[in-house]
Amino acid sequence: MQKAILNAISEMSGTGSVGTLRTLNSFAIDIMSIRNAEDLFWYVARNVVGRLNFVDCVIYEADPATEELVQVAALGDKNPYGRTILNPLRIPFGEGITGRTARTGEAVVIEDLLSNQNYIPDTQPARSEICVPLISDGRVLGVIDSEHPEAGAFGPAELEVLSTIAAMTSAKLDLLAETERSEQRYRDLVQSHAQLSAETETRKALEAQLFEARKLEAIGRLTGGFAHGFNNLLTVIAGNLDLVGEHRVPPEVGVFLGDARAAADRGANLIRDMMAFSQQMRLVPQPTDLNALIAETWDRNQKAFGCDVEMAFEAGTWTVAVDPSATEIALVNLMMNARDAMEDRGTIRIETGNLVCDDVARRTRGLDLAPGRYVRLSVTDEGMGIPPKTLQRIFDPFFTTKVVGQGTGLGLSMVQGFVKQSGGSIIARSGPMGGATFDVYFPAIDPDVNESLT
Repeated sequence: MQKAILNAISEMSGTGSVGTLRTLNSFAIDIMSIRNAEDLFWYVARNVVGRLNFVDCVIYEADPATEELVQVAALGDKNPYGRTILNPLRIPFGEGITGRTARTGEAVVIEDLLSNQNYIPDTQPARSEICVPLISDGRVLGVIDSEHPEAGAFGPAELEVLSTIAAMTSAKLDLLAETERSEQRYRDLVQSHAQLSAETETRKALEAQLFEARKLEAIGRLTGGFAHGFNNLLTVIAGNLDLVGEHRVPPEVGVFLGDARAAADRGANLIRDMMAFSQQMRLVPQPTDLNALIAETWDRNQKAFGCDVEMAFEAGTWTVAVDPSATEIALVNLMMNARDAMEDRGTIRIETGNLVCDDVARRTRGLDLAPGRYVRLSVTDEGMGIPPKTLQRIFDPFFTTKVVGQGTGLGLSMVQGFVKQSGGSIIARSGPMGGATFDVYFPAIDPDVNESLT
């Protein structure tokens, strides 16, 4: 696949190849925060295919029950009413070029439609067509189709690029479907649980915790696998950027190339966050003075925050066993979350303190921790607070209240994954007067144990 895409990019010239790489990089980043299939289809039609010099684009979703393709998004003359499709096209499997692609699961490029007996003339007849299936586990999920008024408009380069877009779209559809199945299982469990009126409150809480753990474990496995596959696609894009960078390009093209490289770096950070959430990130715990690490982190990043920070460290805070680099990344995520909640106005308060976790502490603080010694790190903002319904989902992967392109929904999920992998716990709380606090508990090193960790 990598060699094929490299060949496709090499067939493009000048700003065309750079523009293609830039569009694919933007897609790789924004795809993580798209919340449903409808938004995904329209994003692909407008912001991906629409920016790659395709004259038009129609995306169909497969309906296995009726064995039909149903039009769900369009670009160009076939999309005159924004995101409203008045009479969606329905094409039976096997009928026409798109129907045959849905039946066979094979991409096709037609150089001259006038000589193809399967072509179904449209209101504006075309001369050439490209049709690529959306496939998952051998099942056709849909079809991306584009026509052109000139013969021979599509070749191997367009086929490879559109196939890459289809692969990324199919992977996201899989993730959305798994998320929906997980939420449905959760709704079914809640409905069944409501019928168990004889259960005590303690048992209800334990069952909810068990379900949450299993749900996060399942999504974690899925996210980890998706991250590995997505990293392969990102590697191809980054490799293409390196190839383009080896050639002398005009200054204005260099600007676009720099943007694409920056986007590739952001994509790599997303992969790192996904691996952290799925608890597959390699950590190197070391004896760490949490107070010193917080102060150093603020010194290195204070210019980027643009808000005031107040620190209150408990004297004699115990040493913790954490990975310093991963801890700094998690702290920066929490501080950025606090800053965004205040819209750059207000003060972030960072506190530390020792805690002995016993049955009383577990019950009063709602801690899911083994008995022992812990150090608490709290980050508090002066924002509007977090509504109760949002607070319940704040750590869900890919959940975000921001618009597409401004948030991936992985920041807090990454922090939770890292903290759990470190043997700790994180709790979010928000009061009726506004403001929110994130309490992170890290296990302290036993003073009677040798502190040399490997």
